Amino acid sequence: MFKRITCTRIDGGQIVRDAAGEAPAAIFVNGRHLTTVILSPGGFQDFITGYLYTEELIRGVDEIESVRVEENRISVLTKNPFRRGSVKKTILSGCGGAVSYIDTQKLPSIDSDLTVSVPEIAAAVAALPAPGMLDAVALVSGGRIVACSEDLDRHNALDRVIGRGLRDGLDFSRTLAVGTGSATSEMVRKCLVAKIPVLITTGPPTALAVKIGEETGLCIVGSAGTPEMAVYTHPERIAGISA
Repeated sequence: MFKRITCTRIDGGQIVRDAAGEAPAAIFVNGRHLTTVILSPGGFQDFITGYLYTEELIRGVDEIESVRVEENRISVLTKNPFRRGSVKKTILSGCGGAVSYIDTQKLPSIDSDLTVSVPEIAAAVAALPAPGMLDAVALVSGGRIVACSEDLDRHNALDRVIGRGLRDGLDFSRTLAVGTGSATSEMVRKCLVAKIPVLITTGPPTALAVKIGEETGLCIVGSAGTPEMAVYTHPERIAGISA
């Protein structure tokens, strides 16, 4: 995931430093090009499972017939070979894909009685990998991390842990997602598709993420692990605090 790179210090002299690897990967579903993504190398099986699920191209791992990973290409065959699809990113960033303007009436809503405590939030954030060149996302259930991944992009990291959860038969309605960086509308959408009721990030959420979370039942906690930690939506899911 990292490569040793020789560079020149600004004050002179050579130094060797770690540089995060990145791999462009074209995703083909049933022989048709879906999109191209930039990923951290490795762990493509978890990523593609979570990605196809959060893009609502599959409803579970049992709909995947096969996955073939080649250099710069991930080819997926589903049990329905005629299935077509397109990416459903709420906000288009980078190249490829199609914009889907926000209509919360068409998004899934959260139906879970899960509540978490402030100490549980603190423990989950503390268990994340130390801040570095990659974003990290973890799924926590019953007070323990059940899936954790790092990637250049926190949205990819979220897909990776959702994919791992699907492959492990995890009940997402009893989990919370914890990640580095800010909560975005795209992270919110992915949590809604997976029925994850609580999203916690070390940075503040975007205004659009808050709007969607409020209208769909998702609890969003921002700036976790800092004195600025706050509950932005559905504080009733956090035990021991009042709105």
